[in-house]
Amino acid sequence: MTPLFGRRTQNSTDSDVKGPDSSARGAEADGSVESRRLRWVVVVPVKPSARAKSRLEVDGVGRADLARAIALDTLAAAAACEVVAQVVVVTDDAALAREAAAIPALRFVPEGEARGLDGAVAAGMAAVDPNGRMPRAALLGDLPALRPGDLADALRVAASVDRAVVADAEGTGSTLVTAAVGVEWASSFGEGSFARHVALGCEAPAIPDASTLRRDVDTAAQLEAARALGLGPRTAALLLS
Repeated sequence: MTPLFGRRTQNSTDSDVKGPDSSARGAEADGSVESRRLRWVVVVPVKPSARAKSRLEVDGVGRADLARAIALDTLAAAAACEVVAQVVVVTDDAALAREAAAIPALRFVPEGEARGLDGAVAAGMAAVDPNGRMPRAALLGDLPALRPGDLADALRVAASVDRAVVADAEGTGSTLVTAAVGVEWASSFGEGSFARHVALGCEAPAIPDASTLRRDVDTAAQLEAARALGLGPRTAALLLS
């Protein structure tokens, strides 16, 4: 039997995690030729659905099922982003790995002894690109309305700086953190993380308020806000069932 964790899906290869010929730090500005060519490694930490989204209660919908659907829609959108070479999923949720088998460009890494979001992200970075050969990003796994184009727009802007952070819709949390080629990885997710990421040296690119990248979901009210933007197919189907 092929193990669920530490594997690549059939559409991803070792070449997916090799860096481009030129450095991300040479990107001059958003929209430059270099920033359009860059291919990113995106790490997504996902808690096992049985203990995820403790504040997300929706009548008639199992919380674990909803958390998994949200994560799967996030992963599918990230994998479909044209500037992403590989999505690294850090999780101990075997059911999520099985259900994500049809999504291309995914690699699963076990959470293991990693502590918290930052520990999980660091484990993913160490597993796939420990020397920072490619531009890297950490993306939260609770963005059910995420559109690949919105993620691509943010990553292209982030290509022009060493570190970047995208704030959530409330302006206090973080949904995306990036590091350029050769820049040591650092993150500080959790409540109030946006200010901490800025203190770590992250620049905050001008991402529109309406970007689906900013609409993470922890509560029913936030899920309704994401629904107004257009939910991914798995989350939408679950809420209609």
